[in-house]
Amino acid sequence: MKQLCGLLNLLINSKFNVKETMKISRAYKVEIKPNNIQKTFFSKSFGIARFAYNWGLGLSIKRHEQGEKYLGSIGLHKELCKIKKTEYPFMYEISKQVPQNALRDLDKSFKNFFRGLNGPQRVGFPVFKHKKKTKQSFRIDGNTIKISDSHIKLPKMKEIKLKENNYIPTINAKYINATISKSIDRWFVSVLVDHDESVDGKQIEEIVGIDVGIKQLTTCSNGDVVYNPKFINRYEHRLKRSQQSLSKKKKGSFNREKQVVKVAKIHRKIKASRLDGIHKMTSSITKTKCRAIVLEDLDIKGMMKDSKFAKLIADSSWFEIKRQLKYKTLFYGGKVFTIDRFFPSSKMCSNCNTIKDDLKLSDRIYNCTCGFSMDRDLNASINIQNYYTASSAEFKALGENVRLGSDSLVAQSNLCELGTKHKSLAC
Repeated sequence: MKQLCGLLNLLINSKFNVKETMKISRAYKVEIKPNNIQKTFFSKSFGIARFAYNWGLGLSIKRHEQGEKYLGSIGLHKELCKIKKTEYPFMYEISKQVPQNALRDLDKSFKNFFRGLNGPQRVGFPVFKHKKKTKQSFRIDGNTIKISDSHIKLPKMKEIKLKENNYIPTINAKYINATISKSIDRWFVSVLVDHDESVDGKQIEEIVGIDVGIKQLTTCSNGDVVYNPKFINRYEHRLKRSQQSLSKKKKGSFNREKQVVKVAKIHRKIKASRLDGIHKMTSSITKTKCRAIVLEDLDIKGMMKDSKFAKLIADSSWFEIKRQLKYKTLFYGGKVFTIDRFFPSSKMCSNCNTIKDDLKLSDRIYNCTCGFSMDRDLNASINIQNYYTASSAEFKALGENVRLGSDSLVAQSNLCELGTKHKSLAC
């Protein structure tokens, strides 16, 4: 009885100190150094994963033409097991999880397609995978993975050397799966790990509106600016020469294959440089303070129809910036909000809320009739911040302890007056 009373007192005293925990999944991608035997095993796994996917897709199409029901990943795997021993005995050379996960990926593709039929965004019908046109990868479930500081152990294989030591967590880590992939001549493993992280009720310290662009990649409402490195322009001449050399090579020749690898390495360099810059930028935004980050909902697909800016927009990777900000705010605290797509953030004056309809793309300085003058992108980012501060009830509930300055309160009243003129403004 005394022990029970002591336990109750402990719970009462610690009532306000209890920290909630939530599960967050993180992926740790590391380059690996397999030997020749392991490379051969990986190549077989790539081929069987691709074969299982194509086999399942072909069987599903055939059943649909005959008016039969879709089996799903479990049903497809049962059908494969019935004929695997007699028709495909080579599948026993690798782990059984490889074709299983390939069929799960196929099932996910079908579900996305069916959901897209009734949704606003259409998703294409699953297509057959090609050895030279699709990414070479396969996935293993986490319960069969063993990881040390410098090695990883997969089923039916010896330990594989990791090129980065002590990067993947090994203590109190629950591994969900591991994906082996190949990029030209380099091999990688990506391990998905479940973390139990405590949430101690962090208060929002700052509201930041972010305007993305081409010249200035991101412009924050607090004045921080990141200029676009435009990696595609840096390597454009080198890429052009390599592709010209590729076009002159005879199809099917050994020299053409070597040139294909050279062109692919340039594309990999551009992609790696772009992602490295975006990761550094998004980490600097999310790590400093617990922030509420406000972004625009841009119609990137429609904007890329303009051939003049399509290449620069694709190189800017605006969606990747948004994606990284969303998941990094879960790690470091905060939340990401999106404003209405048709909100005139660039045309509105952040001082008096007058909308300048004749604003041109070449006008890099916003000059208002009230005498206010500011950089165009900075003005837009302030409008993005003020719009969400004024119009979102969700944010008021999230950040009710945040002190808003007088400028934000003025912007709130002005935005309410404009609500009758613009349906995209809600207050």
